[in-house]
Amino acid sequence: MNRPEGVSETSPSRQRGDATLPPYATHLHSWFMWYVRGYIRRHFHAVRLLKPSDGRPPIPDIIDEPVLLYTNHPSWWDPLIFLSVAQKLFPDRLNYGPIDSTALGRYSFLERIGFLGIEPDSWKGAARFLRLAKAALERPDVFFWVTAQGNFVDPRTRPVTIKPGVGHAAAVAKRGLIIPFALEYPFWNERLPEAIVSFGIPHRIDQHSEHDADNWNRLLEESLEKTQNELRDAAISRNPDAFTELASGTVGIGGAYDIIRRIRASLSGKTFNPAHEEEPS
Repeated sequence: MNRPEGVSETSPSRQRGDATLPPYATHLHSWFMWYVRGYIRRHFHAVRLLKPSDGRPPIPDIIDEPVLLYTNHPSWWDPLIFLSVAQKLFPDRLNYGPIDSTALGRYSFLERIGFLGIEPDSWKGAARFLRLAKAALERPDVFFWVTAQGNFVDPRTRPVTIKPGVGHAAAVAKRGLIIPFALEYPFWNERLPEAIVSFGIPHRIDQHSEHDADNWNRLLEESLEKTQNELRDAAISRNPDAFTELASGTVGIGGAYDIIRRIRASLSGKTFNPAHEEEPS
């Protein structure tokens, strides 16, 4: 049987028992990512991946592993950054993630590219989340992104707490990796913010088979807080060399200020660099 146009060949198969994940419209995803790349160029100075201070690789080894990435939630920008990072580092993965069903209702096309409507703070929503998470953790071709704090939370708030759903998803899963992912949007030396991100140390589900949901949640909160702390320290240092640049965006102040700088560079025989950090103090 021929598959429908624009639907990935890795769409769910009932024979594998993971049919609760809806099909993924790859042509629509490609169009949306074109929009995301342009949006990030216009609204950020750069997207940067932290190099861990303990020497481990900044990108976790996840070949042929189901993956649930649980994250802090500082901004409504977060899903765009998730998708940007995933496309850059793991282009063969399909990206799914829960979103408030009310918000999804205003942008119904997002349902076709992995955004899964959930009713927050309800038994129905919790049950649907667990079904979807279980389905995702049966598939090695999927990233399942979860903003585990539920609501927007300042990235420096401590202690870090997450909703119980992630722990329940881990407790019922049979295999796969659960990876903390931290992000912040600090302003450094440019007009626009940096989007900085970091992967924490992965947890292999089958190595914690004795954990119930509460134990899982405590472990995952500790891991996310550790990941956020390391990213916080790097943000405060304002050192781009501590990161790998994944995407570049807009530099310079703009307007009359940059016009004056451009004229000054021309009169002095120098090449104009719009980056504000190139200006002498």
